Amino acid sequence: MDEEYDVIVLGTGLTECILSGIMSVNGKKVLHMDRNPYYGGESSSITPLEELYKRFELPDSPPESMGRGRDWNVDLIPKFLMANGQLVKMLLYTEVTRYLDFKVVEGSFVYKGGKIYKVPSTETEALASNLMGMFEKRRFRKFLVFVANFDENDPKTFEGVDPKVTTMRDVYKKFDLGQDVVDFTGHALALYRTDDYLDVPCLETINRIKLYSESLARYGKSPYLYPLYGLGELPQGFARLSAIYGGTYMLNKPVEEIVMEDGHVVGVKSEGEVARCKQLICDPSYIQDRVRKAGQVIRVICILSHPIKDTNDANSCQIIIPQNQVNRKSDIYVCMISYAHNVAAQGKYIAIVSTTVETNEPEAEIEPALELLEPIDQKFVSLSDLYEPTDDGTESQIFASSAYDATTHFETTCNDIKDIYKRMTGSDFDFENMKRKQNDVFGEDEQ
Repeated sequence: MDEEYDVIVLGTGLTECILSGIMSVNGKKVLHMDRNPYYGGESSSITPLEELYKRFELPDSPPESMGRGRDWNVDLIPKFLMANGQLVKMLLYTEVTRYLDFKVVEGSFVYKGGKIYKVPSTETEALASNLMGMFEKRRFRKFLVFVANFDENDPKTFEGVDPKVTTMRDVYKKFDLGQDVVDFTGHALALYRTDDYLDVPCLETINRIKLYSESLARYGKSPYLYPLYGLGELPQGFARLSAIYGGTYMLNKPVEEIVMEDGHVVGVKSEGEVARCKQLICDPSYIQDRVRKAGQVIRVICILSHPIKDTNDANSCQIIIPQNQVNRKSDIYVCMISYAHNVAAQGKYIAIVSTTVETNEPEAEIEPALELLEPIDQKFVSLSDLYEPTDDGTESQIFASSAYDATTHFETTCNDIKDIYKRMTGSDFDFENMKRKQNDVFGEDEQ
């Protein structure tokens, strides 16, 4: 271990594993360590089920009705991949897709007035949806056509909207869309967690709705994908990529000290030895003195023996509860997957509820979501502090990732990866940099 590395990475969360993969592909010498004996850090999948009971300090062991413990892989952080989003692009460019299998999530739903409805995202669905009245449907259809034709480089498609000036609130007014439609467009299509986006120029929102529609167009049922055997497979796939390009991995390595000289990092001390480095990437838990708490997320893992009602018995789905519907500032999300994804015993479903905490009674805040899931066989409740780095790494060369937020997809995580990459290398992130080199060291390209 007493060697010199270009980059040392601490923690094997998804952000860290993708960055170590990219750095290795780009010819950097990487050492990757984790204090835990397993991959994934905060974003791991827990197996067998007994381990989950232990982790949440439940006094009993799982009842026999839960099936075999090793049939379970339970994600600690629930997220889906947007079919046309950045993480899928990263998987394709690095060919990490060869280590994973994905399934399309069967449906996306939105909550209105105590009931759930399928999110209309194509013109045909919009016209058939019960979410809107007849005239509203026509106006919404016009809006969808406008978004589909919109091209930020072609002013002819703007229809009087200035993408860098006009706010989204004004765009909705222009199409005369009512509050309910605005709610599900902003929260279930553009996937915003709060309503702050309404008073910002509309370009990002239009692009987010385009991403949703293009992702949906790829597979038809929903815009989301989910890997068989759980999200814990993702960091491991990128870790394999790093190893192929000469990255060194060490699990179960306690980190005793981050060694600094003249205000910048020079190495990491573990079990009495120091590995030297020029740059350090880590998750917030490794550098408590360089992060600040930016809020809390509550997540409740619920084991069910039935699909969620009003979802056409889908074996996977997402439900978004827009904040307006439940008098909150931020949305509540439900991600549901099941035995069909090799993450639960036969006939069992896992629904994970999450939201940003707003009061002193976080469990009461998610009550509307839990009501949709009844009856629940077993609940596992976690409260996580959200940390973000206070140091951008310019001086110290320590680059910390942000904690995983309450969103149900990986777009914000990918933005964090691109941002860290830019701060580390000084150049903009380019997907081309992730491409495997023509002749892989270990002849993997023969496969």
